[in-house]
Amino acid sequence: MEKRNFVTIADLDKEQLLYLLKMAGEFERHPNRELLKGKVVATLFFEPSTRTQLSFQTAANRLGARVIGFSDAKTSSTTKGETLKDTILMVSNYADVIVMRHFIEGAAQYASEVAPVPIVNAGDGAHMHPSQCLLDLYSIYKTQGTLENLNIYLVGDLKYGRTVHSLIMAMRHFNPTFHFIAPKELAMPEEYKEYCLAHGIRYVEHSEFTQEEIADADILYMTRVQKERFSDLMEYERVKNIYILHNAMLGQVKPNMKIMHPLPRVNEIAYDVDDNPHAYYIQQAKNGLFAREAIYCYCLGITLDDIKKDKTIIG
Repeated sequence: MEKRNFVTIADLDKEQLLYLLKMAGEFERHPNRELLKGKVVATLFFEPSTRTQLSFQTAANRLGARVIGFSDAKTSSTTKGETLKDTILMVSNYADVIVMRHFIEGAAQYASEVAPVPIVNAGDGAHMHPSQCLLDLYSIYKTQGTLENLNIYLVGDLKYGRTVHSLIMAMRHFNPTFHFIAPKELAMPEEYKEYCLAHGIRYVEHSEFTQEEIADADILYMTRVQKERFSDLMEYERVKNIYILHNAMLGQVKPNMKIMHPLPRVNEIAYDVDDNPHAYYIQQAKNGLFAREAIYCYCLGITLDDIKKDKTIIG
C-alpha cells in the first residue's frame, strides 16, 4: 500500500473529508475495537499537549494498538543534538505510524518526506492542526446537521491560531461565510485572506466583539491568545484579555448556535458560559477521540467498509 500521511487538511478533497467524517461516526457508535491489534503507534510531542496527545494515545489503545513515544523532547536524544531526520528514521524502525507535534512550522511535512511510515501532524508551530480540524468538522456537522452555507465566527488569536487556519482550508468545499474578529495585532494573516479570495470564500473582518456582532453566528469559534507565540510579552499583555465571552452576551444568538474552542482556554470564555446549552467545547474535545481513530485507519489503509464489517467490537 502507498504510504498515506495526514499532514495538512488542504491535501484532502470534499469526498475524502466526508468519508473520514463517516468513519468518525462509526467510531462514535463503537469506539472499542481491535482493528489495530499488532500495530505500534509512536507519539512524538516536541511541544506541550494535553488533549491532542491523550486523545491520540486513547484512540490507539481503543483500537488495540500499542503506544510508544515521549511527551517531552528533553527526554529524547534531541537534547544530545540528534536531528529531526535521525529521530524520525529511528522511530520508524519501531512504529507503524508516527504522530508528531513540533514547534517548527513545516516539521511534519519534512518528516513525511523522510519517514518510511505514515506521519500524522498533531500541530506544527502556528501553521496547521489537521486532526483538530477534522474533529472540528465532525463537531460542526453533528451540531448543525450540515457543513454547507454556515456563518462561522472566528474570535481571538487568528494570527498564530493554527486551528483556524486549518478550518478555513477545510471549509473551502462547503460555501461558508467567515467572520474574523481579532485585534490588529492578531488579525488573520494575509496569506489566509488571499486563500479565501482564491477559493471564493466570503469573509468579513470585525474588531468589535458584542452580542449584536455575534447574533447571526451558526458557529462561534473562540481561541486563546497564545502567550508562547509572542516574543514581546508587553504585546501579549496588551491583547490577552481583549475578547472575553460572557453568558450575558448570548441573549440574541440563533437557537442552533454552538460555541467551540480548541482548548485549553485561559479566560476568553467565562465559566458562566459552561452551563449554557450553546456551549459545546467539552463535547468537541470528546469528538477528538473518534476523529483520531478515523485518522489512524485512513493512514493504515483500513476502509469504511472494513470498519462497518468489523467483528472485533468490544463492549
